[in-house]
Amino acid sequence: MYADWATHYERDVGSAGYETPARLAAALADAMPDQTVPVLDFGCGTGLSGMALAGAGFPQVDGTDISPEMLAVAREKPCYRKLWQGQPGEIPQVADLGYGAVTATGVISLGAAPPETLADLLSAMPCDGLLGLSYNDPTLNSPAYMAALEGVQEEGLAEVLSAAHGPHLSAKDMGSTVYVLRRL
Repeated sequence: MYADWATHYERDVGSAGYETPARLAAALADAMPDQTVPVLDFGCGTGLSGMALAGAGFPQVDGTDISPEMLAVAREKPCYRKLWQGQPGEIPQVADLGYGAVTATGVISLGAAPPETLADLLSAMPCDGLLGLSYNDPTLNSPAYMAALEGVQEEGLAEVLSAAHGPHLSAKDMGSTVYVLRRL
């Protein structure tokens, strides 16, 4: 689906009022006093989230995505130091790669990565690393995704630093909750 959508993805979500990348980048900036720490944009797509991170003051952003077509569009963005193609189910060892924060804007959600990706991603992060992610309204209504979020807290893997519901696709009256979690 994303291969076919890559060339018009930004136009489509832009016309729908896509606000989550900017909201997530602002929430992460509020939680991170040192914005010079490298950030991994996990599931970067065409680079909208990377551009939002750069706009929020993050100068060191790298990205990964499983779609080569989406990555081709992201490569045109000036916000990334480096980009690479991942594989479905593959979680980079964030702790070993020097990232202090990871974003997953709309990545761990219905129609994208499965709920267990949240715990897998957090497990690959360094202690005290921050994870910014979003759940759109349909994902917020999914017992499996909500159980995954509750599970990482109950297991002592992460704590929620902030959670704010707001516009996701404003022209479609769809919201999302933007979370910032700290890896324990």
